[in-house]
Amino acid sequence: MHLGPYRLPNNVFVAPMAGVTDRPFRQLCRALGAGYAVSEMAASNPRLWASVKTARRLNHDGEPAPKAVQIAGADPAMMAQAARFNVDRGAQIIDINMGCPAKKVCDVAAGSALMADEPLAIAIVAAVTAAVDVPVTVKLRTGPSPARRNAVALARALADAGAAMITVHGRTRACAFGGQAEYDTIAAVKQAVSVPVVANGDIDSPAKAAFVLARTGADAVMVGRAAQGRPWIFREIDHFLRTGEQLAPPDLDEIRAVLRGHLVDHYAFYGELQGPRIARKHIGWYIDGWCEDRRFAAGRARHPDPMQADTDRLDDDAVRLRDAINRADRPEVQLALLDDYLDHADDRIAVH
Repeated sequence: MHLGPYRLPNNVFVAPMAGVTDRPFRQLCRALGAGYAVSEMAASNPRLWASVKTARRLNHDGEPAPKAVQIAGADPAMMAQAARFNVDRGAQIIDINMGCPAKKVCDVAAGSALMADEPLAIAIVAAVTAAVDVPVTVKLRTGPSPARRNAVALARALADAGAAMITVHGRTRACAFGGQAEYDTIAAVKQAVSVPVVANGDIDSPAKAAFVLARTGADAVMVGRAAQGRPWIFREIDHFLRTGEQLAPPDLDEIRAVLRGHLVDHYAFYGELQGPRIARKHIGWYIDGWCEDRRFAAGRARHPDPMQADTDRLDDDAVRLRDAINRADRPEVQLALLDDYLDHADDRIAVH
């Protein structure tokens, strides 16, 4: 798949997620098979560009090309200025956020709120594409509400305004992340535009990715929440799409290496004070994944009468670990707690 001048290694992408897809996480996902990753959204307001938070969000040191920055805002001139600012600092693709349903974003008419104002949304894309000489992409939803799914008409207009790729999350703004994603609207968008279309929403396994691609005709899939605590999902999906075969899940030694590597990079990026606090959610997602997958494996192995005591003990151990991680305020303490937990994990039950 090509995006502007860039040939992407595959069509399995990392979704931009505020507070999640920082540079360490993006680099990890790319190393584990993701073909493309977009930064968490950065504000278009120039008064915020000097903040430490924004500076971190725009840090792409060491990332492979193409380096993509997502910007959010509701003023065409300001969005154009933000695009130029980021391109001057190394961004190779600009992504426009028209998909975030968060109240604080929509309250300032940005994110998915833009879908309710089609002329403004089109003006923003036109202004940004005129301001920079790199590909400009857009991430949107199916519409403001189930009663007004306008993604098809809007996507067509955005492509005409210069958008080089369009990603569609299969929910409306009003749906937020509730219920199930629907893919018929994404399929209709794909039929309506000539630029690449990326399908997003509830893609949590290789089989689901293949289903969504077949159902929508999309050029790529974008994985978000399912990658939290399971960053190897990208290589699993890529392998399945290429071969039709399920890739063997990582063993405990590899999971330990992935998690440790992620955390060491994370601490170096955020520092010893903020690093442990921000790392808590990532560690929690890894723990949740272990518990869910090991409970499933234990039940499958002992069917029809799984031993509930084993999974109860697993839950108790995980709760204690999470509590200890949340109290730890130093990187070395969090790492030691994880090492102790993994040293006593039962490696005879497969985890993934």
